Amino acid sequence: MTLDPAGPPEQTPGAAVRTDPSRAAEPTGSWRELLGPEHLAASLVLAGGVAVYAMSAFVTAALLPSVIADIGGSAYFAWVTTSYMVASVLTSTLVARTAALLGPSRAYLLAFLLFAAGSVGAALAPSMAALLGGRVIQGMGGGLLAGLGYAVIRDALPTHLWTRATGLVSAMWGVSTLVGPVLGGAFAQLQIWRGAFWLLALVALALGLTSLRSLPGRGDRTRSVGPLPVPSLITIVLAAAAFSIAAVAPSGGPMLLWLLAGVLLLGGFVVVERAAPSSVLPRMTYRRGNPLKWLYILLGILSATAMVEIFLPRFGQELAGMTPLLAGIFGATVSIGWSFSQIFSVGAERERSRRILMILGPVLVTGGLLVFTATQHAAPAGWAIGLWVVGLVLAGTGVGLAFPHLSVAAMRSSDDPVEGAKAAAGVNTAELIATTIASALVGLLVAVGGSALMGAGIAALGAVGIGVAVLALRRRRS
Repeated sequence: MTLDPAGPPEQTPGAAVRTDPSRAAEPTGSWRELLGPEHLAASLVLAGGVAVYAMSAFVTAALLPSVIADIGGSAYFAWVTTSYMVASVLTSTLVARTAALLGPSRAYLLAFLLFAAGSVGAALAPSMAALLGGRVIQGMGGGLLAGLGYAVIRDALPTHLWTRATGLVSAMWGVSTLVGPVLGGAFAQLQIWRGAFWLLALVALALGLTSLRSLPGRGDRTRSVGPLPVPSLITIVLAAAAFSIAAVAPSGGPMLLWLLAGVLLLGGFVVVERAAPSSVLPRMTYRRGNPLKWLYILLGILSATAMVEIFLPRFGQELAGMTPLLAGIFGATVSIGWSFSQIFSVGAERERSRRILMILGPVLVTGGLLVFTATQHAAPAGWAIGLWVVGLVLAGTGVGLAFPHLSVAAMRSSDDPVEGAKAAAGVNTAELIATTIASALVGLLVAVGGSALMGAGIAALGAVGIGVAVLALRRRRS
């Protein structure tokens, strides 16, 4: 589709939207409008769904020592997170289909009910096996919530608010990193770990009821969603499971074998998708010359940056002698940069400014992590620790500057309703797959070379992202 200011667009079904670089600016709305009376409830549901999904992961991690002390099951410690992530990846691939069949409000209600049911199951769990079952159901609801947060923006809000809404939704990942551990720690300190799951269930139910009143109610059954892409779903779930197991496998040979299995399965997913009559991601993702694949890869690379936070509290205590509280704050430095930079980056209205931010994002990620890597010492001085913080906040800032505009570029990649909805939902699928892979990769790097190798490895990934950003933007212009 080519936009011509002098006349109506000529549309090729399923074609990518090409923006005219000569346009001086495109309005993005304002925070006051997005959070005003007309759109506040919808914004609350979109952001709240992602928040409860992300917060559940951090709350549960903080609760696990108390859970194991109460009901046992220490041998299944890692599976509490792994089961949640794999279930989330599975349902994230069904977001566009669910929204089309049920409509945004009912799709959200289903997701919140699943999440609440899983939370109640976890709260009542008499054993670790029962807790794992609750976490699987929670993850199924959470995967839908995280994907709907991006996919429903197209239906729930006017176009000029998409960028700010995307910034608000993606900022919830950073907010959850800050709030989740504190909330979980508070319930653990009070020795009422089950209360945290009850609270998550109540919040999910409240947001589910709000979705019925604030979002469009009916699905578009005229959209041909096609048959369920079973081969693609099986392959991507197996790939996610392999990477998740790699993240908790013993370092060395076992971890490398699981990583290799994950890579092979991920490649198999692409092969199956290209040949299948019905796909998880939009068809245009696999077309030669289409920028959507590069947008997804870049979104995945930026999402992977946040995975360094898994080990930052440990490094803060072991290398810098930080107190547990200070180490916890240090562990959120990437998310702090991510969350605050998005507040300002979403206001960019000129196409040229957005393109600059999309390239600047991976540049800052690479530079920030190189600063962190270069200042790693066995007994760091105060100035070195200060540079750690600067580098990590800079890396997070890079994510926040680029992420909203890349997400909206993916959402606008097609005027076809089915393909457009798949493209929007694919943002979250790419994010979940990337974080699953990155958690295993970061664990391997730390096991082999500690904090320095971790920083260098993710910095190298950021450098790859610079090239991917150039490719994506060049394809969009052409």
